[in-house]
Amino acid sequence: MQLHLRGILALLIVTVVWGTTFPAMKDLSSDFSAVWIAFLRFVLGGALLSPFLLRARRTDWLAGAGLGAMLFAAFLFQVEALGQMSANRNAFITGLNVLIVPLLGVMAGRMPENRILLAVALAIAGLFAMCWDGGVWSAGDTLALWGAICFGVYVKLMEILTRRASDLMALTAVQILTVAVCAGLWIALVTAEPVNWPGIAQGIGDNFYNLLYLGVVATAAIIALQTWGQRHSSANEAAIVYAFEPACAAIAAYFWLAETMTTRSVLGGLLLISGMIVSQWTPGARPARA
Repeated sequence: MQLHLRGILALLIVTVVWGTTFPAMKDLSSDFSAVWIAFLRFVLGGALLSPFLLRARRTDWLAGAGLGAMLFAAFLFQVEALGQMSANRNAFITGLNVLIVPLLGVMAGRMPENRILLAVALAIAGLFAMCWDGGVWSAGDTLALWGAICFGVYVKLMEILTRRASDLMALTAVQILTVAVCAGLWIALVTAEPVNWPGIAQGIGDNFYNLLYLGVVATAAIIALQTWGQRHSSANEAAIVYAFEPACAAIAAYFWLAETMTTRSVLGGLLLISGMIVSQWTPGARPARA
């Protein structure tokens, strides 16, 4: 299997695992705020990958710090928006990064291929079928849109910076630790309530296996796989694959939390899968990558 297809498969695995994080974080939400969940899982993931920091060069530190800060910003906007809107509506607007990524390419003077345009249209239709719940535009929608923009920029930067990195694992370690530092600073400087350390310790004990899964599998392993996958695929293709996340979350919730899937959810999932297939469809031979 050529490296490009392996990269797409890696990103699909990343998206499937991301979908399983929603039920896991829902279990944790009874004991921790969203920022605390991010802090704990990224601290654990960063600690696991910290030996790779010894191989990091200056370019890896700068690139990883920029990627980590952008990822934290996307997360923060999404979490703040969730407090003002439904989860379905948030998922739809956040998923619009599938449109933002090719727009960033157009702004840079590079038009996307026709297959990408068709794949984006199918992905947006799938997101609409799965997540849209109507209603007028609100402040929460604006926050979610900023989150989508941040994640779109993050995906585009990943395409560029992973190709320039001297060591992908070092880049991953810096990125994960940057998110942990940003979350820790947010807790220390922005959160008004004092930290209940005994309650935090109790929550960690009660949710040990969920935190272990989020930190080791869904953070350290998956972001490393994502970094490798985006090195061998385009940002447009990555955004289309990532748009499948709401469908993965719905499937995970069906098996994990016994939540039901509606006909709209099934239709939306099929449209998202169609978008991923179209994004890889080429009538002729794919030109060799540089």
